[in-house]
Amino acid sequence: MAKTMTKSRGNSTTGGALVPWLGVSLIVILFDQLSKIAIVKTFAYGAQHALTSFFSLVLVYNRGAAFGFLSTASGWQRWAFTALGIVATLVICALLKRHGHQRLFSLALALILGGALGNVIDRVMYGHVIDFLDFHVGAWHWPAFNLADSAITVGAVLLIYDELRRVRGAR
Repeated sequence: MAKTMTKSRGNSTTGGALVPWLGVSLIVILFDQLSKIAIVKTFAYGAQHALTSFFSLVLVYNRGAAFGFLSTASGWQRWAFTALGIVATLVICALLKRHGHQRLFSLALALILGGALGNVIDRVMYGHVIDFLDFHVGAWHWPAFNLADSAITVGAVLLIYDELRRVRGAR
């Protein structure tokens, strides 16, 4: 009996670790969606407002994936990338539930989750992702992106850092 109770408490503690990370993801989604709403209400499509010599705000739509990959496809990519985002959400939630006690790993996953869902929301609601952050230096120009993309990128970098740290610690 005592063994069963201990195991049950352990599962509830593990499951409880999921909630804070979902909160981080929710914050990412909220900031992402609010920023996109502000840009859509403020800018006409393609309108650009230079803030510095290397940074502008611009309203563009991306029907594809990163850097416009598959943006000229016939429309199937909207649902394929939406499905991919939903599958990623399920996998990440399972990982967070299992590893919620690992702070850096879970933070990285929570950022990726929030970013993925922010872009899934766009695809479902509008049929495209709203991008607006535009960096450029001289003739070099980075494709426009959004806060969701930034969260995904930061999360990926943190995952790599966490794994490198873990590998070094195992030596």
